Amino acid sequence: MGTILLAKLKFFMFWVFLFLGLQEIQCSVTYDRKAIVINGQRRILISGSIHYPRSTPEMWEDLIMKAKEGGVDVIDTYVFWNVHEPSPGNYNFEGRYDLVRFLKTVQKAGLYAHLRIGPYVCAEWNFGGFPVWLKYVPGISFRTDNEPFKRAMQGFTEKIVGLMKSNSLFESQGGPIILSQIENEYGKQSKLLGQAGYNYMSWAANMAVGLRTGVPWVMCKEDDAPDPVINTCNGFYCDQFSPNRPYKPTMWTEAWSGWFTEFGGPIYQRPVQDLAFAVARFIQKGGSYVNYYMYHGGTNFGRTAGGPFITTSYDYDAPLDEFGLIRQPKYGHLKELHRAIKLCEQALVSADPTVTSLGRLQQAHVFYPETGVCAAFLENNDPNSAVKVLFNNMHYNLPPRSISILPDCRNVVFNTAKVGVQTTHMGMLPSNAQMFSWESYNEDASTLDDGSTMTAFGLLEQINVTRDTSDYLWYKTSVDISPSESFLRGGELPTLLVQSTGHAVHVFVNGQLIGSAFGTRENRRFTFTEKVKLHTGMNRIALLSIAVGLPNVGAHFETWNTGILGPVVLHGLDQGKRDLSWQKWTYEVGLKGESMNLASPNGVSSVDWMDSAIAVQKQQPLTWHKAYFDAPNGDEPLALDLRSMGKGQAWVNGQNIGRYWTAYAHGNCNGCSYTGSFRPPNCQTGCGEPTQRWYHVPRSWLKPSRNLVVVFEELGGDPMKISLVKRSVSTVCAQVSEVHPTLKNWQIESYGRMQELHEPKLHLRCAQNQYVSSIKFASFGTTFGTCGSFQKGPCHAPASYAVLEKICIGKQRCAVPISNSVFGEDPCPNVLKRLSVEAVCAPVTYPTAQPNSGN
Repeated sequence: MGTILLAKLKFFMFWVFLFLGLQEIQCSVTYDRKAIVINGQRRILISGSIHYPRSTPEMWEDLIMKAKEGGVDVIDTYVFWNVHEPSPGNYNFEGRYDLVRFLKTVQKAGLYAHLRIGPYVCAEWNFGGFPVWLKYVPGISFRTDNEPFKRAMQGFTEKIVGLMKSNSLFESQGGPIILSQIENEYGKQSKLLGQAGYNYMSWAANMAVGLRTGVPWVMCKEDDAPDPVINTCNGFYCDQFSPNRPYKPTMWTEAWSGWFTEFGGPIYQRPVQDLAFAVARFIQKGGSYVNYYMYHGGTNFGRTAGGPFITTSYDYDAPLDEFGLIRQPKYGHLKELHRAIKLCEQALVSADPTVTSLGRLQQAHVFYPETGVCAAFLENNDPNSAVKVLFNNMHYNLPPRSISILPDCRNVVFNTAKVGVQTTHMGMLPSNAQMFSWESYNEDASTLDDGSTMTAFGLLEQINVTRDTSDYLWYKTSVDISPSESFLRGGELPTLLVQSTGHAVHVFVNGQLIGSAFGTRENRRFTFTEKVKLHTGMNRIALLSIAVGLPNVGAHFETWNTGILGPVVLHGLDQGKRDLSWQKWTYEVGLKGESMNLASPNGVSSVDWMDSAIAVQKQQPLTWHKAYFDAPNGDEPLALDLRSMGKGQAWVNGQNIGRYWTAYAHGNCNGCSYTGSFRPPNCQTGCGEPTQRWYHVPRSWLKPSRNLVVVFEELGGDPMKISLVKRSVSTVCAQVSEVHPTLKNWQIESYGRMQELHEPKLHLRCAQNQYVSSIKFASFGTTFGTCGSFQKGPCHAPASYAVLEKICIGKQRCAVPISNSVFGEDPCPNVLKRLSVEAVCAPVTYPTAQPNSGN
């Protein structure tokens, strides 16, 4: 009996240990030379960066689900130290900063997460994500072998890791986090610092590994990353990258989907054909992890933009635009790329590529593991010419600078240069939300608030005084002018020279604005020079110095200066020049309106406001404007149109929507081709227009009625021309050839046998609550041009318009088969044809809308 009981006990314990072992396997993340290994399986992982503070919690689920639908496996985010620890030991994880909620939303969607703790993030974020108080820790030096910095950095890293562990968010605990990053793009600075840089980098890596998260750590752009930390690549292209050890996977932590913008600069757009080519080339050379930076860029709300001079919009030409709407064709083309790559996943993670030449600039990368599956990538690296290549006894046409993907080494399901998804043009449409009763309040530049001032002899560095509690710092002094000065009797006026270390200044003499000057992101320093009218006796000089985001990148940027450090000199007086730099100055942090909290619904009643029509006539600088509006109906994203304004900040119901500046873009907007290597200067748009005109107002910040909008205007402007607009689809267009590759044409079991090909279809889709109201262009034949400028070619099917109108008018979306039978007859036999369409989308007016057509 005892023997039987013992046997049963052993049997029971066997299954207990097996179960526990399986549980452990189900929650494990490791890596080998081919890939990240999750629960014992190598994975090709597509990742997308979505930064939680750059959107609202109400947007997170929609953004994450759109990313999932786009073929993303992993959501990547930095952790932003300065928003989480605004003062030492005081933490904030509420609202937009609720990191746990964000990661649980990722988990709910069934996706993984890559948590890039840093805690230096760069990211065009104010001070690179460091809290400004860190700069004032005694003896500190950022990002080097410095004990005060390492102590603070370790404390915050442990805080975040502890928060993740307490919420069971690491994959080793059953959570979504499969990777973590320590430090960020440190390699260049490490080399500049020599041994101190290497010591710090090694310390950071060992400190992170010692936190025992159960998931791998990475360091991007850090060739010396010590084991077991994985070094990874960031850039527009990473196909030449390989890790520093042969047993580490090849990972691309930032595939830049576009580029950031700065006030006064153009908008940069990266062609999706080039981005898809870069990703396919990385995968064909053995890469197994790609993260799009950004997948959704979002908005630099409040004063979070860095740079300096980074715009409030952080759109980044990402697959999801700033407002969270799908950007086509970038989103759809990448989605098809991801599906094609995933069809090849088993071959990609099981074999190394065999590379064969198909021509002078053409290659085949073939993955043929012992399991018998086969996948091939056919590359044409000629930027100028399409070619026909022979592979596996079949001919394939490859457009210039493109890659075709063959999941079975036979059928092409995707080509990086052949875009078959629609192009969507977005418009800013009137919301019909009336701004009620604009009123204004003027800041008096000639008076001082004695309760918030300090005096000193000489000029002080701005951030040392403000501690970044405000963008604004007043420098005020006075100068006594003798009645004997020649300029008072018709002579040449004296010149005031003000030299600043950044970023902008408005100069007032005796309460009157006499001029302004601004730096740039590349050159923060500037000099203001202007003739000034002075009178006999004491003259008041007030300099309003303005920070436009603290620097986020550069060696020891914590030591860089901001504000007016001089000289400040009056030239042209009878005795020559008078240097005002070392005389007595009075300093006042911020604006009176800030101290009275005028932007808040609770503080707006603390002053007497006047009718804005009077203020606009005077065009007074430093003026606060307020109005009320009711929330518009619908669910389209909203924005304030601030083109009528100059420079300042704006708030809605007390929430700071960001800095605005109607600075007009300078650049070279002469078009863009996907066939050349992408660099931001090559693909510019928006020249001659304000860099940013529309400023995102999240709907979750609104009440049904009486929403307060407050604008602080530094220069002038007309608030009565401010409007609230809706962002929505205006037109959609697409162009698909009759031989366009389609995923439906591929079936693994058909390898080596003939199969019936599915006809490609042209798909059009308006936004929700919209329908196709008209067809602007339609031609099945030999059209040419691009979306918005299609033109008929010599071959054109006469029934083109009629067919499109019949299938699409009144529908929210439609699908049109591309075949001669659909258009009545072959308009030009033996000629390759394509269908090109441009359609107008309009709001639904029931009962106009009809059921969807196509699939």
